[in-house]
Amino acid sequence: MVKSKTKNLTAIMLLLVFFALLIILEQIITPTDRMNMLLVCLRQGSIFALLAVSMNLLNGFTGLFSLGHAGFMLIGATTYAVFSIPLVERYNVYRYYDYAVKISFPELLENALGGPGMILGVLISMILAGLVAAIIAFLVGLPVLRMRSDYLAIATLGFAEIIRAIFMWRGMGPITNGANPLRLFTRQGNFEITIGGNTFGLATFTIAALSAVCIFVVYLLVTSSYGRAFKAIREDDIAAEAMGINLFKHKQMSFCISSFFAGVGGALFAIFMGTVAPIQFRAAMTYEFLLIVVLGGIGSISGSILGAMLFVFASMWWLRGLDSGTFLGLENITIFGFNIGTDLFRTGFRLVVFSIIIMCVVLFFRRGLMGDKELPYYINKLKEFIASKTKPKTEAGEADA
Repeated sequence: MVKSKTKNLTAIMLLLVFFALLIILEQIITPTDRMNMLLVCLRQGSIFALLAVSMNLLNGFTGLFSLGHAGFMLIGATTYAVFSIPLVERYNVYRYYDYAVKISFPELLENALGGPGMILGVLISMILAGLVAAIIAFLVGLPVLRMRSDYLAIATLGFAEIIRAIFMWRGMGPITNGANPLRLFTRQGNFEITIGGNTFGLATFTIAALSAVCIFVVYLLVTSSYGRAFKAIREDDIAAEAMGINLFKHKQMSFCISSFFAGVGGALFAIFMGTVAPIQFRAAMTYEFLLIVVLGGIGSISGSILGAMLFVFASMWWLRGLDSGTFLGLENITIFGFNIGTDLFRTGFRLVVFSIIIMCVVLFFRRGLMGDKELPYYINKLKEFIASKTKPKTEAGEADA
Protein backbone atom coordinates (compact mmCIF):
# COMPACT_ATOMS: atom_id res chain seq x y z
CA MET A 1 0.00 0.00 0.00
CA VAL A 2 2.83 2.37 0.91
CA LYS A 3 4.70 1.51 -2.30
CA SER A 4 1.57 2.21 -4.35
CA LYS A 5 1.13 5.65 -2.76
CA THR A 6 4.81 6.42 -3.35
CA LYS A 7 4.50 5.48 -7.02
CA ASN A 8 1.39 7.63 -7.41
CA LEU A 9 3.09 10.62 -5.78
CA THR A 10 6.14 10.13 -7.99
CA ALA A 11 3.96 10.03 -11.12
CA ILE A 12 2.10 13.19 -10.04
CA MET A 13 5.37 15.02 -9.36
CA LEU A 14 6.77 14.03 -12.76
CA LEU A 15 3.61 15.28 -14.47
CA LEU A 16 3.79 18.60 -12.60
CA VAL A 17 7.43 19.00 -13.60
CA PHE A 18 6.55 18.18 -17.23
CA PHE A 19 3.74 20.73 -17.38
CA ALA A 20 5.90 23.37 -15.67
CA LEU A 21 8.57 22.69 -18.29
CA LEU A 22 5.97 23.16 -21.04
CA ILE A 23 5.03 26.57 -19.66
CA ILE A 24 8.69 27.62 -19.46
CA LEU A 25 9.47 26.40 -22.99
CA GLU A 26 6.47 28.25 -24.40
CA GLN A 27 7.80 31.53 -22.98
CA ILE A 28 11.37 30.93 -24.17
CA ILE A 29 10.69 29.66 -27.71
CA THR A 30 9.34 32.30 -30.08
CA PRO A 31 7.07 31.49 -33.06
CA THR A 32 9.92 32.33 -35.46
CA ASP A 33 12.42 30.10 -33.65
CA ARG A 34 13.39 26.82 -35.34
CA MET A 35 12.64 25.01 -32.08
CA ASN A 36 9.03 26.20 -32.28
CA MET A 37 8.41 22.94 -34.14
CA LEU A 38 8.92 21.18 -30.80
CA LEU A 39 5.88 22.96 -29.36
CA VAL A 40 3.83 22.33 -32.50
CA CYS A 41 4.61 18.60 -32.36
CA LEU A 42 3.83 18.45 -28.63
CA ARG A 43 0.42 20.01 -29.25
CA GLN A 44 -0.47 17.75 -32.15
CA GLY A 45 1.07 14.73 -30.42
CA SER A 46 -1.07 15.34 -27.32
CA ILE A 47 -4.24 15.51 -29.43
CA PHE A 48 -3.31 12.42 -31.44
CA ALA A 49 -2.50 10.58 -28.19
CA LEU A 50 -6.02 11.25 -26.88
CA LEU A 51 -7.60 10.18 -30.17
CA ALA A 52 -5.47 7.01 -30.31
CA VAL A 53 -6.35 6.13 -26.70
CA SER A 54 -10.06 6.63 -27.43
CA MET A 55 -9.77 4.34 -30.46
CA ASN A 56 -7.78 1.82 -28.42
CA LEU A 57 -10.59 1.73 -25.85
CA LEU A 58 -12.90 0.42 -28.55
CA ASN A 59 -10.59 -1.58 -30.81
CA GLY A 60 -7.98 -2.72 -28.29
CA PHE A 61 -9.78 -3.16 -24.98
CA THR A 62 -13.26 -4.14 -26.19
CA GLY A 63 -12.28 -5.88 -29.42
CA LEU A 64 -14.67 -3.94 -31.67
CA PHE A 65 -13.12 -3.10 -35.02
CA SER A 66 -14.47 0.37 -35.75
CA LEU A 67 -13.31 2.77 -38.48
CA GLY A 68 -15.64 5.68 -37.80
CA HIS A 69 -13.31 7.81 -35.69
CA ALA A 70 -12.94 10.60 -38.25
CA GLY A 71 -16.71 11.00 -38.38
CA PHE A 72 -17.00 11.51 -34.62
CA MET A 73 -14.04 13.88 -34.73
CA LEU A 74 -15.86 15.93 -37.35
CA ILE A 75 -18.99 16.04 -35.18
CA GLY A 76 -16.97 17.20 -32.18
CA ALA A 77 -14.91 19.76 -34.10
CA THR A 78 -17.99 21.25 -35.78
CA THR A 79 -19.97 21.39 -32.53
CA TYR A 80 -17.11 23.13 -30.76
CA ALA A 81 -16.63 25.65 -33.58
CA VAL A 82 -20.34 26.45 -33.88
CA PHE A 83 -20.65 27.23 -30.18
CA SER A 84 -17.36 29.19 -30.01
CA ILE A 85 -17.63 31.69 -32.87
CA PRO A 86 -18.24 35.22 -31.48
CA LEU A 87 -21.58 36.66 -32.51
CA VAL A 88 -19.97 39.69 -34.17
CA GLU A 89 -17.94 37.37 -36.42
CA ARG A 90 -20.75 35.08 -37.54
CA TYR A 91 -21.66 37.30 -40.50
CA ASN A 92 -18.08 36.93 -41.73
CA VAL A 93 -18.15 33.14 -41.33
CA TYR A 94 -21.67 32.28 -42.57
CA ARG A 95 -21.49 34.38 -45.74
CA TYR A 96 -23.89 32.20 -47.74
CA TYR A 97 -26.29 31.13 -44.99
CA ASP A 98 -28.38 32.57 -42.18
CA TYR A 99 -26.70 31.07 -39.12
CA ALA A 100 -28.98 29.09 -36.81
CA VAL A 101 -26.91 28.96 -33.59
CA LYS A 102 -26.83 32.34 -31.85
CA ILE A 103 -24.77 31.64 -28.76
CA SER A 104 -21.02 31.59 -28.11
CA PHE A 105 -20.10 30.13 -24.73
CA PRO A 106 -16.53 31.56 -24.59
CA GLU A 107 -17.76 35.04 -25.53
CA LEU A 108 -20.77 34.88 -23.19
CA LEU A 109 -18.79 33.77 -20.14
CA GLU A 110 -15.81 36.02 -20.89
CA ASN A 111 -18.11 39.04 -20.85
CA ALA A 112 -19.59 37.85 -17.55
CA LEU A 113 -16.47 36.57 -15.73
CA GLY A 114 -13.48 38.01 -17.60
CA GLY A 115 -10.48 35.93 -18.73
CA PRO A 116 -11.33 32.76 -16.72
CA GLY A 117 -14.81 32.84 -18.27
CA MET A 118 -13.32 32.29 -21.71
CA ILE A 119 -11.56 29.10 -20.53
CA LEU A 120 -14.78 27.93 -18.87
CA GLY A 121 -16.69 28.61 -22.10
CA VAL A 122 -14.12 26.56 -24.05
CA LEU A 123 -14.52 23.67 -21.62
CA ILE A 124 -18.31 23.79 -21.92
CA SER A 125 -18.07 23.80 -25.71
CA MET A 126 -15.66 20.85 -25.64
CA ILE A 127 -17.89 18.83 -23.30
CA LEU A 128 -20.87 19.63 -25.52
CA ALA A 129 -18.84 18.47 -28.54
CA GLY A 130 -18.18 15.14 -26.81
CA LEU A 131 -21.80 14.74 -25.74
CA VAL A 132 -23.15 15.36 -29.25
CA ALA A 133 -20.70 12.78 -30.63
CA ALA A 134 -21.71 10.29 -27.90
CA ILE A 135 -25.44 10.78 -28.55
CA ILE A 136 -25.01 10.19 -32.27
CA ALA A 137 -22.82 7.17 -31.46
CA PHE A 138 -25.62 5.80 -29.29
CA LEU A 139 -28.10 6.07 -32.17
CA VAL A 140 -25.67 4.63 -34.69
CA GLY A 141 -24.71 1.83 -32.33
CA LEU A 142 -28.26 0.51 -32.01
CA PRO A 143 -28.11 -1.29 -35.40
CA VAL A 144 -24.34 -1.27 -36.05
CA LEU A 145 -23.10 -2.94 -32.86
CA ARG A 146 -25.07 -6.08 -33.65
CA MET A 147 -22.58 -6.71 -36.45
CA ARG A 148 -19.20 -8.36 -36.00
CA SER A 149 -15.63 -7.98 -37.19
CA ASP A 150 -15.27 -6.71 -40.78
CA TYR A 151 -18.96 -5.91 -41.13
CA LEU A 152 -18.74 -3.54 -38.15
CA ALA A 153 -15.65 -1.88 -39.65
CA ILE A 154 -17.37 -1.35 -43.01
CA ALA A 155 -20.53 -0.02 -41.37
CA THR A 156 -18.67 2.51 -39.18
CA LEU A 157 -16.48 3.57 -42.10
CA GLY A 158 -19.62 4.16 -44.16
CA PHE A 159 -21.13 6.15 -41.29
CA ALA A 160 -18.08 8.45 -41.19
CA GLU A 161 -18.38 9.16 -44.92
CA ILE A 162 -22.13 9.75 -44.63
CA ILE A 163 -21.57 12.24 -41.79
CA ARG A 164 -19.00 14.09 -43.88
CA ALA A 165 -21.41 14.26 -46.83
CA ILE A 166 -24.28 15.47 -44.61
CA PHE A 167 -22.15 18.21 -43.09
CA MET A 168 -21.24 19.43 -46.59
CA TRP A 169 -24.91 19.42 -47.67
CA ARG A 170 -26.34 22.89 -48.29
CA GLY A 171 -29.35 22.06 -46.15
CA MET A 172 -27.04 21.92 -43.11
CA GLY A 173 -25.40 25.21 -44.11
CA PRO A 174 -26.99 27.34 -41.34
CA ILE A 175 -25.23 25.09 -38.80
CA THR A 176 -22.17 23.55 -40.46
CA ASN A 177 -21.57 26.28 -43.10
CA GLY A 178 -21.81 23.60 -45.80
CA ALA A 179 -18.56 22.91 -47.60
CA ASN A 180 -17.12 26.22 -46.39
CA PRO A 181 -14.75 26.22 -43.42
CA LEU A 182 -15.76 27.35 -39.95
CA ARG A 183 -13.24 29.84 -38.56
CA LEU A 184 -12.72 32.77 -36.18
CA PHE A 185 -13.68 30.62 -33.17
CA THR A 186 -11.61 30.37 -29.98
CA ARG A 187 -8.34 28.68 -30.93
CA GLN A 188 -4.86 28.09 -29.55
CA GLY A 189 -3.75 31.68 -30.07
CA ASN A 190 -6.39 32.81 -27.56
CA PHE A 191 -4.90 30.75 -24.73
CA GLU A 192 -2.75 33.36 -23.02
CA ILE A 193 -2.60 35.17 -19.72
CA THR A 194 -1.52 38.74 -18.93
CA ILE A 195 0.31 39.42 -15.67
CA GLY A 196 1.81 42.80 -14.87
CA GLY A 197 1.52 43.93 -18.45
CA ASN A 198 3.35 40.85 -19.75
CA THR A 199 1.52 38.29 -21.89
CA PHE A 200 2.32 34.59 -21.49
CA GLY A 201 1.22 31.98 -24.02
CA LEU A 202 -0.38 28.80 -22.65
CA ALA A 203 -1.48 27.00 -25.82
CA THR A 204 0.83 23.98 -25.47
CA PHE A 205 0.16 23.63 -21.75
CA THR A 206 -3.62 23.91 -22.17
CA ILE A 207 -3.87 21.36 -24.99
CA ALA A 208 -1.51 18.90 -23.28
CA ALA A 209 -3.27 19.27 -19.90
CA LEU A 210 -6.75 18.74 -21.36
CA SER A 211 -5.55 15.68 -23.29
CA ALA A 212 -3.87 14.29 -20.15
CA VAL A 213 -7.05 14.67 -18.09
CA CYS A 214 -9.11 12.83 -20.72
CA ILE A 215 -6.52 10.03 -21.03
CA PHE A 216 -6.48 9.67 -17.24
CA VAL A 217 -10.28 9.27 -17.24
CA VAL A 218 -9.95 6.51 -19.86
CA TYR A 219 -7.26 4.86 -17.69
CA LEU A 220 -9.59 4.91 -14.66
CA LEU A 221 -12.34 3.35 -16.79
CA VAL A 222 -10.06 0.61 -18.14
CA THR A 223 -8.89 -0.35 -14.63
CA SER A 224 -12.46 -0.42 -13.25
CA SER A 225 -14.96 -3.28 -13.31
CA TYR A 226 -16.32 -1.93 -16.61
CA GLY A 227 -12.85 -2.14 -18.09
CA ARG A 228 -12.53 -5.76 -16.99
CA ALA A 229 -15.89 -6.46 -18.65
CA PHE A 230 -14.62 -4.85 -21.88
CA LYS A 231 -11.52 -7.07 -21.80
CA ALA A 232 -13.66 -10.15 -21.17
CA ILE A 233 -15.73 -9.34 -24.25
CA ARG A 234 -12.54 -8.89 -26.25
CA GLU A 235 -11.15 -12.26 -25.20
CA ASP A 236 -14.33 -14.33 -25.60
CA ASP A 237 -17.74 -12.72 -25.87
CA ILE A 238 -19.58 -16.03 -25.50
CA ALA A 239 -17.79 -16.81 -22.22
CA ALA A 240 -18.35 -13.23 -21.07
CA GLU A 241 -22.07 -13.50 -21.72
CA ALA A 242 -22.16 -16.83 -19.87
CA MET A 243 -20.61 -15.05 -16.87
CA GLY A 244 -23.49 -12.56 -16.81
CA ILE A 245 -22.02 -9.65 -18.80
CA ASN A 246 -24.60 -7.88 -20.95
CA LEU A 247 -22.76 -7.83 -24.28
CA PHE A 248 -24.78 -5.19 -26.10
CA LYS A 249 -24.92 -2.86 -23.10
CA HIS A 250 -21.16 -2.93 -22.59
CA LYS A 251 -20.42 -2.66 -26.32
CA GLN A 252 -22.74 0.34 -26.52
CA MET A 253 -21.06 1.87 -23.47
CA SER A 254 -17.58 1.42 -24.94
CA PHE A 255 -18.72 2.79 -28.30
CA CYS A 256 -20.30 5.90 -26.76
CA ILE A 257 -17.39 6.64 -24.41
CA SER A 258 -14.88 6.19 -27.23
CA SER A 259 -16.96 8.52 -29.41
CA PHE A 260 -17.23 11.07 -26.60
CA PHE A 261 -13.45 11.37 -26.35
CA ALA A 262 -13.18 11.32 -30.16
CA GLY A 263 -15.51 14.34 -30.15
CA VAL A 264 -13.40 16.07 -27.48
CA GLY A 265 -10.30 15.22 -29.51
CA GLY A 266 -11.98 16.72 -32.57
CA ALA A 267 -12.61 19.93 -30.60
CA LEU A 268 -8.94 20.04 -29.57
CA PHE A 269 -7.95 19.44 -33.19
CA ALA A 270 -10.13 22.39 -34.20
CA ILE A 271 -8.39 24.54 -31.57
CA PHE A 272 -5.03 23.42 -32.95
CA MET A 273 -5.84 23.91 -36.65
CA GLY A 274 -7.86 27.13 -36.35
CA THR A 275 -10.37 26.09 -39.03
CA VAL A 276 -12.88 23.25 -39.41
CA ALA A 277 -13.97 21.86 -42.78
CA PRO A 278 -15.50 18.44 -43.53
CA ILE A 279 -12.85 17.75 -46.16
CA GLN A 280 -10.21 17.62 -43.39
CA PHE A 281 -11.80 14.53 -41.82
CA ARG A 282 -11.36 11.91 -44.50
CA ALA A 283 -11.11 8.15 -43.89
CA ALA A 284 -7.31 8.41 -44.14
CA MET A 285 -7.34 10.21 -40.78
CA THR A 286 -8.92 7.17 -39.12
CA TYR A 287 -6.25 4.95 -40.66
CA GLU A 288 -3.56 7.16 -39.11
CA PHE A 289 -4.99 6.60 -35.63
CA LEU A 290 -5.34 2.89 -36.30
CA LEU A 291 -1.69 2.85 -37.34
CA ILE A 292 -0.73 4.63 -34.10
CA VAL A 293 -2.68 2.09 -32.03
CA VAL A 294 -1.02 -0.85 -33.78
CA LEU A 295 2.39 0.83 -33.62
CA GLY A 296 2.15 1.47 -29.88
CA GLY A 297 0.42 -1.75 -28.96
CA ILE A 298 -3.22 -2.85 -29.09
CA GLY A 299 -4.60 -2.75 -25.56
CA SER A 300 -1.94 -0.41 -24.13
CA ILE A 301 -2.66 3.19 -23.15
CA SER A 302 1.05 3.94 -22.73
CA GLY A 303 1.65 2.42 -26.16
CA SER A 304 -0.93 4.71 -27.77
CA ILE A 305 0.70 7.78 -26.22
CA LEU A 306 4.18 6.65 -27.27
CA GLY A 307 3.00 5.73 -30.77
CA ALA A 308 1.25 9.09 -31.22
CA MET A 309 4.34 11.05 -30.19
CA LEU A 310 6.66 9.01 -32.41
CA PHE A 311 4.25 9.28 -35.35
CA VAL A 312 3.89 13.06 -35.07
CA PHE A 313 7.54 13.87 -34.34
CA ALA A 314 8.87 11.58 -37.08
CA SER A 315 6.42 12.65 -39.78
CA MET A 316 6.22 16.35 -38.90
CA TRP A 317 9.76 17.18 -37.75
CA TRP A 318 12.56 14.62 -37.61
CA LEU A 319 12.21 13.44 -41.21
CA ARG A 320 11.16 16.79 -42.67
CA GLY A 321 14.65 17.36 -44.09
CA LEU A 322 14.18 14.42 -46.47
CA ASP A 323 11.70 16.54 -48.45
CA SER A 324 13.81 19.68 -48.47
CA GLY A 325 17.08 18.08 -49.58
CA THR A 326 18.95 18.49 -46.27
CA PHE A 327 19.24 15.64 -43.78
CA LEU A 328 22.10 14.89 -41.33
CA GLY A 329 24.69 16.28 -43.74
CA LEU A 330 24.04 13.51 -46.29
CA GLU A 331 23.10 16.09 -48.92
CA ASN A 332 26.77 16.87 -49.41
CA ILE A 333 27.70 13.30 -50.34
CA THR A 334 28.13 12.31 -54.00
CA ILE A 335 28.59 8.66 -54.99
CA PHE A 336 29.49 7.82 -58.62
CA GLY A 337 28.06 11.13 -59.75
CA PHE A 338 24.84 10.58 -57.77
CA ASN A 339 24.19 13.46 -55.36
CA ILE A 340 22.10 12.26 -52.44
CA GLY A 341 20.70 15.72 -51.66
CA THR A 342 19.50 16.74 -55.12
CA ASP A 343 18.84 13.31 -56.69
CA LEU A 344 17.28 11.44 -53.74
CA PHE A 345 15.98 13.88 -51.11
CA ARG A 346 12.90 15.19 -52.90
CA THR A 347 9.33 16.05 -51.98
CA GLY A 348 7.57 12.89 -50.77
CA PHE A 349 10.73 10.93 -49.93
CA ARG A 350 10.00 11.54 -46.25
CA LEU A 351 6.86 9.40 -46.51
CA VAL A 352 8.81 6.60 -48.18
CA VAL A 353 11.35 6.46 -45.34
CA PHE A 354 8.59 6.76 -42.73
CA SER A 355 6.71 3.85 -44.30
CA ILE A 356 9.86 1.71 -44.25
CA ILE A 357 10.37 2.50 -40.55
CA ILE A 358 6.78 1.50 -39.79
CA MET A 359 7.18 -1.76 -41.71
CA CYS A 360 10.34 -2.57 -39.70
CA VAL A 361 8.53 -1.89 -36.43
CA VAL A 362 5.62 -4.13 -37.45
CA LEU A 363 8.01 -6.92 -38.52
CA PHE A 364 10.18 -6.89 -35.40
CA PHE A 365 7.51 -5.85 -32.87
CA ARG A 366 4.53 -7.97 -33.88
CA ARG A 367 2.44 -6.74 -30.93
CA GLY A 368 3.59 -3.13 -31.14
CA LEU A 369 6.22 -1.30 -29.14
CA MET A 370 4.47 -1.88 -25.79
CA GLY A 371 2.39 -4.96 -26.57
CA ASP A 372 -0.62 -5.00 -24.23
CA LYS A 373 1.46 -3.85 -21.24
CA GLU A 374 1.78 -0.43 -19.65
CA LEU A 375 4.90 1.59 -18.89
CA PRO A 376 5.18 0.57 -15.17
CA TYR A 377 5.47 -3.08 -16.25
CA TYR A 378 8.60 -2.37 -18.30
CA ILE A 379 10.03 -0.11 -15.60
CA ASN A 380 9.74 -2.98 -13.10
CA LYS A 381 11.31 -5.37 -15.61
CA LEU A 382 14.21 -2.96 -16.06
CA LYS A 383 14.66 -2.70 -12.29
CA GLU A 384 14.68 -6.49 -11.96
CA PHE A 385 17.24 -6.78 -14.76
CA ILE A 386 19.52 -4.19 -13.17
CA ALA A 387 19.15 -5.85 -9.75
CA SER A 388 20.04 -9.26 -11.21
CA LYS A 389 23.18 -7.85 -12.81
CA THR A 390 24.33 -5.98 -9.73
CA LYS A 391 23.45 -8.66 -7.14
CA PRO A 392 26.55 -10.13 -5.41
CA LYS A 393 27.26 -13.73 -6.41
CA THR A 394 27.59 -14.95 -2.82
CA GLU A 395 25.38 -17.96 -3.31
CA ALA A 396 27.42 -19.12 -6.30
CA GLY A 397 30.65 -18.68 -4.35
CA GLU A 398 29.33 -20.68 -1.38
CA ALA A 399 28.25 -23.48 -3.69
CA ASP A 400 31.75 -23.69 -5.25
CA ALA A 401 33.34 -23.81 -1.81
